[in-house]
Amino acid sequence: MNECILVVDDDREIVGAIAIVLEREGYTVRRAYDGLGAVEQALDPAVRLILIDVMMPKLDGLSALMRIREKRNLPVIVLSAKSEDTDKILGLSMGADDYVTKPYNPQELAARVRSQLRRYTLLGDVHAEKREGEIVNGRLSYDPERRELKADGELVKLTATELKIVDLLMRNPGRVFPAEEIYQRVWQSDSYACENTVMVHIRRIREKIEITPKNPKYLKNTSSTIFTVIAKTSDLFAFASFSLLFSISIPQK
Repeated sequence: MNECILVVDDDREIVGAIAIVLEREGYTVRRAYDGLGAVEQALDPAVRLILIDVMMPKLDGLSALMRIREKRNLPVIVLSAKSEDTDKILGLSMGADDYVTKPYNPQELAARVRSQLRRYTLLGDVHAEKREGEIVNGRLSYDPERRELKADGELVKLTATELKIVDLLMRNPGRVFPAEEIYQRVWQSDSYACENTVMVHIRRIREKIEITPKNPKYLKNTSSTIFTVIAKTSDLFAFASFSLLFSISIPQK
């Protein structure tokens, strides 16, 4: 295994406890105790995943996360004592791939780390028959081989999780995915109460691909059912769930 994980928390005892859990799993652990140290160490390509606390000196965890996202696309799991849904949504909105509240179960934390690394390493739909060629829809083009999404020819900066969602949807023309299935296939874990998590990531994708996110041409809101769609010509890539509807469709000329 031997992947390198950066653990960031101003509480040295917590960092030490997490390090013990991860080292028992076969990982190499690096340590940082504030946000600035996290940003500095995250630039090392040997670091494959980051576990980061929110409340820290010098630079808080979410601000550090935003700086890291400017330079690197790797899985980031936020650790926080804040357990309100608004806190979780904020963390996910700012680029986190997962959010774990304290106190946490060490085995669950190790399982989440394994899941994130597995998805990061093995990005893409296991049922896809082909990984070659670009998928083009109006202003958008997706290269499955390079794992790149472009809008108007410009590379769209996506987090690891956003890229996995785009990859899944773009590889399955005509499929309608329940939110639960998107969560299970992208997060590779049980999908209990997953709707908010999926919607936050879908919203972030829309903000990155639309010229005017409040008046979208691709990822649209309609009526009262959740429906996310990425379209290739007349084909649809979608996910469906409960009480909102998003759709990425072909803009009318």
